[in-house]
Amino acid sequence: MSWREGMFKVIDGDFKNNIYSDESYLDNWPMLYILENGKQAYIGESNHVKTRMTQHSTSEEKRIFDRVHFIYSKMFNQSVTFDYESKLIQYIVADELFQVTNKNSGIADKQYYQKKDYDEKFEVLWRRLQKEKLVRHSLEEIENSDLFKYSPYKELNDDQRDAVESILSRLKSGTVNRIVVNGMPGSGKTIVAVYLMKYLADSEEFADKEIGFVVPQTSLRDTLKAIFKSIYGLSPSQVISPSDVTKKKYDVLLVDEAHRLHQYKNISYMGSFKNNCEKLGLTTESDELDWIIKQSDVSIMFYDEMQVVGPSGIGVDRFNSKTNSFDKRMTAYFTLLTQMRVQGGNDYIDFVKKALSAKCTEKYSSDKYDLRLYTDFSAFEKDMYDKNSKYGLSRMVAGYAWPWISKNDKTLKDITVQNISRMWNHQTVGWVLTDEAIDEVGCIHSIQGYDLNYSYVILGEDIGYDRVNHQIVVDPDNYYDSNGKRTASYAELLEYIRNIYYVLLTRGIRGTYLYVCNDDLREYLSNYIEVV
Repeated sequence: MSWREGMFKVIDGDFKNNIYSDESYLDNWPMLYILENGKQAYIGESNHVKTRMTQHSTSEEKRIFDRVHFIYSKMFNQSVTFDYESKLIQYIVADELFQVTNKNSGIADKQYYQKKDYDEKFEVLWRRLQKEKLVRHSLEEIENSDLFKYSPYKELNDDQRDAVESILSRLKSGTVNRIVVNGMPGSGKTIVAVYLMKYLADSEEFADKEIGFVVPQTSLRDTLKAIFKSIYGLSPSQVISPSDVTKKKYDVLLVDEAHRLHQYKNISYMGSFKNNCEKLGLTTESDELDWIIKQSDVSIMFYDEMQVVGPSGIGVDRFNSKTNSFDKRMTAYFTLLTQMRVQGGNDYIDFVKKALSAKCTEKYSSDKYDLRLYTDFSAFEKDMYDKNSKYGLSRMVAGYAWPWISKNDKTLKDITVQNISRMWNHQTVGWVLTDEAIDEVGCIHSIQGYDLNYSYVILGEDIGYDRVNHQIVVDPDNYYDSNGKRTASYAELLEYIRNIYYVLLTRGIRGTYLYVCNDDLREYLSNYIEVV
């Protein structure tokens, strides 16, 4: 054992028979502990861990455990153990060796003296727990997992915590029937939604309530079903499609990615859509948002107007008219303002908005985020492979500027740039984590709602720049999503295509790299983005 790992001592105890060793710090020192039975675990902290074990032994919920592992360090203080307790819960949940039985109330990102140093020391503690076989995976592996990213045990920032506390207060008071949470990409809408779902599932006050978690996208819905299956107290059956909503009434519906709900327009499932409307006594003038409103007493909708990417979506005017049209109880609005995904923060998001509106005024510069424009596609591709090898989860994505010819013939390549050919995503559901994804190009439907470490975005000939009028323009002839452009005016198509690139350009946690096909757009952006 290295001296660094020696900073932490793990002392085993027999919780079932209340037998512990006699080290003095077990009676009076801030410590962590893990109760477990080989399948489930409970993580806690206390200044008096032996006394806490006596308290736990009287709890019906804790009697399922038979072993305890105390974690001691002479550098611990109560701020550290509070922080490490939250961290251990988050990471041990996502490690999946144990199913963690903790509730998620009170988990938040707490600041304290020398926190940065203790954040680094947590890696040492984790390696020690690996040696003790109390955890399996490395922190890096866990951080790249969907279960970690969407965990209901994520530490909430002030912005998210304020929203959660206010939403729960409104729910308990019964004064609202519609709650709208607005937020840009990466502001943590899904994190807040999953956190609320877990909190409500654990709450005695909501124990007899019918609660559903609606996810319009098939790919993200399957991901969240798998996550709910791994979380103590949640069930995959709680994650439902908009169509499932028509089958029964709900007390509370949480709707993630509400901007992906559909209306009866440019969709492939018009028959079942019409049947669902008729089942609820509605006409096809209604939409999936109407289904949710009709079938729930309270609906909590997470929405971003800039992520509506086609005519079938629920635009902001339509969305607001539906959510404001009730007089039984009020509609409450919340906005998540803090950027959580992109390490460049809100400054990067603002730059993307300016770039897609031809309103850039200065070159992007950040010591926290990597943004570059490539002119050599082979170098662009090579860098993606290098980043994926080093950090994982680096993917190439693009606007729908090439036809999907490989859909019916997997021997064909869809996209050719500078004599290099690649295929569109071979599947939409779960594409990001497939082995094939690194050699393919993801479309908007395979990537929306997901995080990447590094995003490699091809801006195709569907988007360009008018040098005379200094405007972003789009070319309908080079946009190949037939459902996306059928019935759409030029102004609508401009909005949808810009929104698509807005989503693609906000997937990368550590950095985003661009390859721009249109000469005029490339020249414009090269004034504001570092060219390599």
